[in-house]
This record gives sequence, C-alpha cells and structure tokens, in this order.
Amino acid sequence: MKNTVLFAACLGVALQLSAQTKTTENLQQRYTGSFSLYFYQNTLRMLNQTENKEFDELIKDIEKMKFLMIEKDAQFNAAQYSKLKKEYIAESFEEVMTTRVEGRSFDVLLKEKSDRIKGVVVLVNDSASLYVLDMVGSIALNKIPDLYKAIDDSTDVGKRIKSFTDRNAKRKGNDKDGDDHD
Repeated sequence: MKNTVLFAACLGVALQLSAQTKTTENLQQRYTGSFSLYFYQNTLRMLNQTENKEFDELIKDIEKMKFLMIEKDAQFNAAQYSKLKKEYIAESFEEVMTTRVEGRSFDVLLKEKSDRIKGVVVLVNDSASLYVLDMVGSIALNKIPDLYKAIDDSTDVGKRIKSFTDRNAKRKGNDKDGDDHD
C-alpha cells in the first residue's frame, strides 16, 4: 500500500497538472525550488492507510488539490505574505479564517459561486516555509488543520516533505559556509 501511495504521488508530480488558481501557479514559478504534489480524490484516499472513516468524511468534497511547499527567502516578509493573500482575493477568494496551530499560521480563503464553495486555498505559514493547499471543492473549515496533519503525517508524503526541508537547510548551510570564505 505504501508503494501505491508513493507511486500515486510521483505520478501526480510527473503529470504537472495546472494549478487550480493563477496565483498558486505564479507563486510556484517565482520559487523555482518549490516542491509540489497533486492529489485527486482517489490519491487522497490512499493517504488513509488505516481506513479511518473520519478522514474519508474529511476529504469527500475535495475534487483535486495541489500541495505546494516553498522555502521562504529573505525577501519573503510580512508585506509579501499580505500581497500574496491580496492576489488570491483578486481571484474572487474571500478570507474567512485565520488561526495558529503548533507555531504555524493557517489562513483560509474561499471562492463561492451560487452559495456553494467552489474552491479553498489554505496558506500554512511558519518562520521558514510556506505551504499552499489549493483545492477544487470544499472542506469543513474546522477540519483544515486535520487535513494538513494527515498529509504531513503520511509516511511517504511526510518523507518527501522532510527531504525537501532538509535539502533546503543543507543548501542554506552551504551558502553560509561559502559566504564566510569570501
């Protein structure tokens, strides 16, 4: 089962489907070292290796999702983050919730049409990284941290996230070492 999840995640990356929003697409292009995964309903279900009914209920209305990880650089400050949220708002998203969980801020933006949620963007921001969950479909707002945690805790996806952050930490360490020798 774990190999199936890894295969599905790799297949999603290989397909490089377009982002659900132009802002997410632009963000990924600006940060060429970013890491992204694409999930559809069936690949999200593969994360549920324990067949947890609550998780199935959590993802039932998500058609597809792009998960984007970006290591923030020195230029990415509070003003840049605010500008990013405004770009989503310009795409008809509405900021509906901000919360903090385990040292990370979660900002949730919704796009509605005819009183139905058509899209959800979740920005997970901490001191070093920005994670974007760009979804077509909907999710209960109080369950968003649970979805992020499920993705982060997934054995295969979690390893990829850790590998991405370790790789970038090493890169920064090498940059600092190089700067000392100039």
